[in-house]
Amino acid sequence: MQNTVLNWSSGKDAALAYHNLLQDKHFKVTQLLTTLSLEHDRIFMHGIREKLLDIQAERMNLPLTKVKLPASPDDTLYTNAMAASMAQLKTEGVTTAAYGDIFLEDLKAYREQQLAQLDINAHFPLWKLDTRTLVHNLADAGIEAIIVCVNDKFLGKEFLGRKIDASLLNDLPLNVDPCGENGEYHSFVYNAPFFSEPIPIATGEIVHKRYINPDGNTQWDTGFYFMDCDVQ
Repeated sequence: MQNTVLNWSSGKDAALAYHNLLQDKHFKVTQLLTTLSLEHDRIFMHGIREKLLDIQAERMNLPLTKVKLPASPDDTLYTNAMAASMAQLKTEGVTTAAYGDIFLEDLKAYREQQLAQLDINAHFPLWKLDTRTLVHNLADAGIEAIIVCVNDKFLGKEFLGRKIDASLLNDLPLNVDPCGENGEYHSFVYNAPFFSEPIPIATGEIVHKRYINPDGNTQWDTGFYFMDCDVQ
């Protein structure tokens, strides 16, 4: 059995990957790993408070490694920080890193390349699975999640707070992947069979942030709506 660190985003794909790993006798998840913004103490892109992340890890009874980075880290800083964290986890017995990626080939290749330098295996429990089916699998697995961030190029802020279920599939535009795999939306898991108990959450302020490509190419300027969440 391979001791495995799961890259934990706090969202549905990571939770479903963990659900699948629990059923695979070849892997034992011994650690979670999450990247957070150094300035804001929130999970990158999801915007989830560190406090809620800590509660998830407690509910899962798993140790959590946090990698804190500046709001807009360059590739070298990110790569070095992740390599240092993974090297430390390797000394603690981790031999495999698992991810909730589904079909982003470039990202998968990058992860495999970086891990190979540390002689750590990469594993992708959801790889190439149908994303519409995966949404249905969430309900079958008893995983409950809501949308906490949307890319305004694809979705309006009215989707914030929506539960990810079959009803959502009926309302998503055709150009949006059911799992938001292209970054159309991000989610937060508040209940799962592997939580010791649900996390009671209260939704709060909605903010809009625009991200501009540092090379000045405005074609890639993107805005996101974030919905704040806290413990009730």
